Amino acid sequence: MTTLFIDGAVAEDPWVSIDGEQPVPEAEDVIVSLALFEAQRHALLTRNEGRLGVYLEADDQIDAIADDLGKIDLVALDFPSFADGRAFSKARLLRDRHGFAGEIRATGDVRIDQVQHMRRSGFNALAVHHQPTVDSLMEIKDAGLNLFYQPAIEGAEARSSSGGRSWARRAL
Repeated sequence: MTTLFIDGAVAEDPWVSIDGEQPVPEAEDVIVSLALFEAQRHALLTRNEGRLGVYLEADDQIDAIADDLGKIDLVALDFPSFADGRAFSKARLLRDRHGFAGEIRATGDVRIDQVQHMRRSGFNALAVHHQPTVDSLMEIKDAGLNLFYQPAIEGAEARSSSGGRSWARRAL
């Protein structure tokens, strides 16, 4: 079972994931694969009702949807394994380069050790199926890291850590 956390709180998921040849319902909020989006781009972007989300696998490129981000409400980025961090870069690109203000959802192998880094990279939603991570998030037990090497998307203010390492930043 997958538990959805949006902005740190458990949430009901109003989105329907459409797979393969399934027809796209007109009045529902849908998440489609990049392949389906590319095949039905015009029809999906001109729907009268329902919001649109696009699911990007680890190998998919943001450039494929960049021109349409103004009409996309959600981008779901896949973490195929705990060790695969490509989605972190994609989230930063969506927020920084493309100014995407919609929901960025982490899917796949989402673990508690990554949660704070996901938030700092621009994710505001997590679809979690790893039960220890769900339990930790329900108890608000974060990884608790407060020392970072890069600025964040939100609350980019940071101060240098003590010890003369100007490259290390500590959350305020």
